Amino acid sequence: MKNPKKIIGAGIGLAALTAAGAYFLTGKKGARNRERVFGWALKMKGEVLQKMESMEKINRETYLRMVDKIAERYAKLDSISASELQHLTVELKNAWVHIDKKLK
Repeated sequence: MKNPKKIIGAGIGLAALTAAGAYFLTGKKGARNRERVFGWALKMKGEVLQKMESMEKINRETYLRMVDKIAERYAKLDSISASELQHLTVELKNAWVHIDKKLK
């Protein structure tokens, strides 16, 4: 059986990523952003969530380091613009505030 704290943390992380995604799609620039949503962005968010689930202990530093490592891999792809990747990376990093609140 999986660790209950891990399961709760994963659920909280998913909720935080969902909230960030909802803001991205429905915020002030939502219509424009919906046109620009690419599969890589959803895949990147999924990778962040998957890594969070596999971590035994998570804190701000490890979370931010993990997001940076994943973003570095995506930066090597030609189909992703630097500005889009930067926007998503900042969005994922800012999600830590919500994740931390739910963990406490």
